[in-house]
Amino acid sequence: MSYQGTKINPTKFHRSQLKFYAVLVPLALFMMLPIVFILFHAFKPIDELFAFPPRFFVQRPTLENFRDLMSASTDSGIPFSRFVFNSVVVTAAVMFLSVMISALAAYAMSKMKFRLKRVLFEINTLALMFVPIAVQIPRYLVVEKTGLLDTYLAHVLPLLSMPIGLFLLKQFIDQVPDELKEAAMMDGAGDFLIFRKVILPVIRPALATVAILAFQAVWNNVETSNYYVNDEGVRTLAFFMSTMASQTGNTVAGQGMAAAASLIMFLPNLIMFIFLQSKVMNTMAHSGLK
Repeated sequence: MSYQGTKINPTKFHRSQLKFYAVLVPLALFMMLPIVFILFHAFKPIDELFAFPPRFFVQRPTLENFRDLMSASTDSGIPFSRFVFNSVVVTAAVMFLSVMISALAAYAMSKMKFRLKRVLFEINTLALMFVPIAVQIPRYLVVEKTGLLDTYLAHVLPLLSMPIGLFLLKQFIDQVPDELKEAAMMDGAGDFLIFRKVILPVIRPALATVAILAFQAVWNNVETSNYYVNDEGVRTLAFFMSTMASQTGNTVAGQGMAAAASLIMFLPNLIMFIFLQSKVMNTMAHSGLK
């Protein structure tokens, strides 16, 4: 479709798009400033960390902040690699299990018929109103009574329930035509085969979105290590980073370690979102459709 010979949505660059770039490029650069600051701040030497007025860019980059962070971990008796290993194991387990549980539940809510289906979905929607701290005491009692304190399961089980994941996936699966399921059933496929061969390939963007949400929830989580774990060898990297920053944050060396810790905890979130952001946008567009 065109107007006076000019396409409304040109597939390639056109000078009519310059007005959009004039607004979007400065806005994008402005929004990138905090990311750039975190990146450069972690490599600043002590004198630049305390310089006044504060400097945005680093002039003499150094790795001293990261070396101090590693040595502080060694002094605590637990190697830094142990905290990294714990976080990787817990994050991978929570991401995989929470995504699969949410996907299976969303498929049942969307494409199966059973009693109280609407009531259960309303309960899940109601759960979106509760922040984690509101159910912290019941969670602790469950973990303590089941004997999961000081175990990896204490990190995993409290984070498997994702009401927002179930909501997004159900809204996405609602867009899948029922005819696809009926055709597969006529070919003799069961519910699980339909879920695996028909539903999962279609909802990959939504699965990526839920995986990002699960990653952020567990990678940055310090509550499980704080409330459910007393064994230092089972605690996660996020807890170690938060304790190091709080214990030494008011000292000269503590400022450098806090800057390095912030970068280490931030980079995985940024990298994951960069690779999956297109799928996230696709999911958000579909989640509001009916």
